[in-house]
Order: sequence, then structure tokens, then C-alpha cells
Amino acid sequence: MPATQFKCKNGNKIPIKQCLSHCPNGQRCMFLPTLRSVAESLDRKLDKPSVTELISGTRETYLKKTQPYAVDPMQQLYAVHGTAVHTIQEGHNEGNIIAEERLADDITSGKFDLYGQIVDLSDNTLGDYKVTSSYKLMKALGYYKVDVPTGEVYKTGLKKGQPKTRKEWRTDGVKHVLEWAIQLNYYRILLEQAGFKVKDMVIQALCRDYSLRMAAERNITRPLYLIKINKISDHWIRWYMSAKAKKLKRSMSEHHLPARCSARERWHDRKCQSYCDVAEFCPYGRLMKRVADRAA
Repeated sequence: MPATQFKCKNGNKIPIKQCLSHCPNGQRCMFLPTLRSVAESLDRKLDKPSVTELISGTRETYLKKTQPYAVDPMQQLYAVHGTAVHTIQEGHNEGNIIAEERLADDITSGKFDLYGQIVDLSDNTLGDYKVTSSYKLMKALGYYKVDVPTGEVYKTGLKKGQPKTRKEWRTDGVKHVLEWAIQLNYYRILLEQAGFKVKDMVIQALCRDYSLRMAAERNITRPLYLIKINKISDHWIRWYMSAKAKKLKRSMSEHHLPARCSARERWHDRKCQSYCDVAEFCPYGRLMKRVADRAA
């Protein structure tokens, strides 16, 4: 089921329909059309789990499908921003471009953003819009800092005699784009099954905090980056997604909680502590929230 409640800024929960009809606080936290947009983005009715749902932790997806969970509309605004980016560009997809089409196979379904002549003269590029943070963009681009000797040494203090160093950026690090790569590669498979050839896959990443100092400190110097995604074996992608779909289907039919999400899916517990909408229904999520509260 989709989210059924909004979390108010005072900590209370209210049914979404009630919030949209009448705000109990006297004054809304945001414009009514914005709240309606957030509500619409949460109400997805699909016959089978989507590509993005399967990429998430199976336990998280299961709980979102079975529990009447609540969301903070403030935390959903970035998703609405992403939808707005799509909408703004819808009127400019003329020519050899296909956009916003949902395809399906026996495992899952997915709606790709763009396909066609979108970056060069090639007419078979698969593209995807992302609105993301400077931190995630830094990791996706493979940026990292190293200590480089300056040729000088400390002359006083605890470090006396030790060489001085300065921080320098490197851009050849591991690109942390696995979830994006799985998503685009499955869209590629769906397109190729429908008879379309895919030559390249490209992410257009818009940095939502580009204007802040922290973005510059992470070596993010532009508001938008194009990130090429490499092809992953069709066999591996289909095996991975099929396994995730079977686990979810089995849990849904037997009404039992799936195994805990992997460390990667949990963002090494950061998601459980601060970003998972269904953590209150998950034993591990509740534990991680208690750990975070004690550390605060």
C-alpha cells in the first residue's frame, strides 16, 4: 500500500486525505498544490514490483507494501523536484526521442526517462535524470582527497620534524553508481527486448546543493554532470532482479518479514536511523533509531 499518513512538523501524524482537506494546525506547512503533488508521487499502483522497488532492500519494499506508514512531506520534496525536472523538459522531447514509457517483462516493470538522440548524433542513447546531493555526486564521480607532501617539515609542536602535507583532489577513484547502473541496465534490457538498440547509458545528475559551500568543498564545481554508465552482464542483472522479485513475492504470499536489508541497502545503517520511512515497523530499524537517539 502507499503511504497513508503525513508527519506534521509538530510530530503528529494525520491521514493524507484529511491533511489535504483541512489542516488541523490552522496553517499548512507548504502550499496545498505542493502537498497534493507529494501525495500523488506516493500513490503508485503497479501490477508487479518496479525496477526501483526491487533495487531497494526487500524488507523495506515489503513493509512499504504492507504497512500503513507515514512520511514527512518535507523529506519528499526532492522527489517532487525530480518529477518537476521531467515535466519541464517534456515539451522538448520532439525528434528522435522517446520519453517516459513503461516497459515490463516476466520479472518486473520500469519507466525509463529518455531514449534516442539526446547527447550526440547517436540515436540510441538511454538517459536518466537524477536530482541528487553533492555528497552522492562526489562518490558517483569517484572524487577523493589525498595527502601530498609540501617539501617542508613542522619546526615546532607535537609534529616537529614531521613532513607537512596538503590535500589534493583525485578523480580516478571508485565510482559508487551500482544502484544507478542496475536500474539503467535493466531499462536497457527492457528496451532491447522491445526491439530497440541501446548504445550508451548516461545519467544527467543535477546537484541540488550546488550553490552551498559544502559542494565546492567536495569538488563539485558545476550544477550538472553527465555520468556514463557501463554495461553489466544481462545474465547477472536478470538473475539479481529475479532473485529479489522471488523473495518479495514469497514474503508477500506467506506474510512473513523478509531478511534484513543488506549493509549497502541500509547505507551502512544511516538509512535505518534517519531516512527509512518504515523503520518503525522493522525490528532492526527500531534498534538503529534507539542507537542514534542515545548517541545524539
